Amino acid sequence: MAERIVVTSLGILSALGNGVAANLQALQQQQPGLRYPQLLQTIHAREFLLGEVRYSNDELSAMLGLPTGNNGYTRTTLLAMVAMQEVLKGIDKKELQDEGFAFINANTVGGMCSVEDMYEDFLSDNTSEESLKYIDTLDCAESTQNVTKHFGLKPFTATLSTACSSSGNAIILGARLIQHGIVKRAICGGCDALSRFTLNGFHSLKNVDKQPARPFDNTRFGLNLGEGAGYVLLETEKSAKERGAEIIAVLSGYANTNDAYHPTAPNPNGDGAYSTMQLALQKAQLQTTDINYINAHGTATTANDAAEGKAIERLFDGHTPHFSSTKPYTGHTLAAAGVIEAIFSIGALQQQMVWPSLNHTSQMEEVSIAPTTQLIENAGINHVLSNSFGFGGNNVSLIFSRA
Repeated sequence: MAERIVVTSLGILSALGNGVAANLQALQQQQPGLRYPQLLQTIHAREFLLGEVRYSNDELSAMLGLPTGNNGYTRTTLLAMVAMQEVLKGIDKKELQDEGFAFINANTVGGMCSVEDMYEDFLSDNTSEESLKYIDTLDCAESTQNVTKHFGLKPFTATLSTACSSSGNAIILGARLIQHGIVKRAICGGCDALSRFTLNGFHSLKNVDKQPARPFDNTRFGLNLGEGAGYVLLETEKSAKERGAEIIAVLSGYANTNDAYHPTAPNPNGDGAYSTMQLALQKAQLQTTDINYINAHGTATTANDAAEGKAIERLFDGHTPHFSSTKPYTGHTLAAAGVIEAIFSIGALQQQMVWPSLNHTSQMEEVSIAPTTQLIENAGINHVLSNSFGFGGNNVSLIFSRA
């Protein structure tokens, strides 16, 4: 039997706050982080509620001891580095380096948040040197490289971009690298910053709601976008015990599949979501009755919630556990969503709480199940299933268990 993969450190930055404690407190108090954007420069600033991180780029830079102003770092990278700072707190970086280490990072639009601000300058005959240094940030791997450079790390690196399942896939890749003995530890996660490009793109698909999102509600209309970053440190149980690390949770199961159905829509019957959850359960050697809580993908878009709802109802067949979507708290953070919601799932295990879905008032027509809408304490949670389903039918399911 393969040795267990465990989680020994977490780091997160979202619209709910900086750090794991601040984020879990906001979930417990049912305080969403959505607001009209104050930092993103967009003509839609008074139309759409967004999960905007409340720190400016200068404030993020100051947290990292970096010069303020146009310092060459995009907001995407700054968000990533702040979250990474929490993961590495108390970690011997030399030990990471000496024993084989990977950094698997996920991202969807790179430094578009900075590059789009330079657009008019790029069109001019006298493009400034200040603007030109941001061109290369359109590469999604730019944030990966800058994070490792800032913290003085030289790991095996990979950058994944599978839409909204990106950081879920980063966690899977890190676990597989460890299980195959390629590395001893892996920091896995993702980052994304809000940009006009992203907001306008989702708006053109008619997937963005001007009101707070209502996952799994019959009146759902679309998502609220967000930004953030999150990372988890994975290693074998033996490795964690050898260095005296606290084991926060066990990554007991995982799976990824692809619908190959449509570029932006899921299989309407939820076949991809169903098979992904089923395979994750098989990997964990668990039954459906063992799952106590599902942190659903739950985007509040018409097609996605119907497909995921059908998949959950079909798989759990009359004994659906508590499930909810935490996206109304943070907004949909795209590449960071998988890891942020994995951290919320681990938090549910730690706190023994089921995080309630917000804004749910009416039963979906497509299914008979409904999300949990009240905070449940002392919930008796041993295993949590966390779903992340992206464009192109990129599906990920992760299962976290008590140590």
